Amino acid sequence: MRIIVVGPGRAGGSLAVAAHEAGHEVVGIVVRRYDDQAVAGRLGVVARLIDDPMPEADLLVVAVRDDAIRHVAGSLAVQTIPVPRAVHLSGLAPVEALGPLRDAGLATGGFHPLQTFPDWRTGSESFTGAHVAITAGEELDEFLEEFAGSLNCRSFRISDEAKPLYHAAAASSANYVVAALAVAERLYVEAGVDYRVARPLVEQIVANAFSMGPGPALTGPIAREDTGTVRSQLQAVDVHVPDLSETFRELARATASLAGTSETMKEVLA
Repeated sequence: MRIIVVGPGRAGGSLAVAAHEAGHEVVGIVVRRYDDQAVAGRLGVVARLIDDPMPEADLLVVAVRDDAIRHVAGSLAVQTIPVPRAVHLSGLAPVEALGPLRDAGLATGGFHPLQTFPDWRTGSESFTGAHVAITAGEELDEFLEEFAGSLNCRSFRISDEAKPLYHAAAASSANYVVAALAVAERLYVEAGVDYRVARPLVEQIVANAFSMGPGPALTGPIAREDTGTVRSQLQAVDVHVPDLSETFRELARATASLAGTSETMKEVLA
């Protein structure tokens, strides 16, 4: 497949390199400035600006931030684009954001890799085993499913209406986990313990949460209603890392809610 990627940032660059490694031909990398050559150089492709003539391709990938998708689609639509299909990579924006390209005759859809891309170099290696959310009509659905498979991804369907809730779920399963680990890191450091000792514990609890479900996987003093232990934890945090006191309590309250022990823990966590 011949692919053009507009916006070779963390997500777009990761996809471009992953597609190249999967045997696809990346024939265009569209950048904001000619000096933005990192991904294009890695793939041996000439970088183009958005108003440059586009080569023939099978798929146009718009990989810009959500609030810029429609503007970029409009800029592309004013020229003749020898490409029959276009997708964006947003997990939140509706397919309608590509409306100008649809009006220009392209089949349009959404292709959202449910994965984290810290940068395009490491992100390109993260597609294998990941899931991809596809939003598309019949004319594009099977094509995108096959594209996901070529990247060693598994695909699922999501409607535009469900995207905001889906995106909130994605943020919860990624960002909020990292936020909780950041709290743990601070506490380990304050206790004089290397934060990395927690890795086997974290990996096992995450594995349990996916195999058993979050509720049954929950362990610890809040789940077993050990108010004395929780009180000691809170006192230690208040003394040694007071700026985290309220955050620690909020996490504890959320844990008690999941465990069904909120009533028992109410006085301790007040």
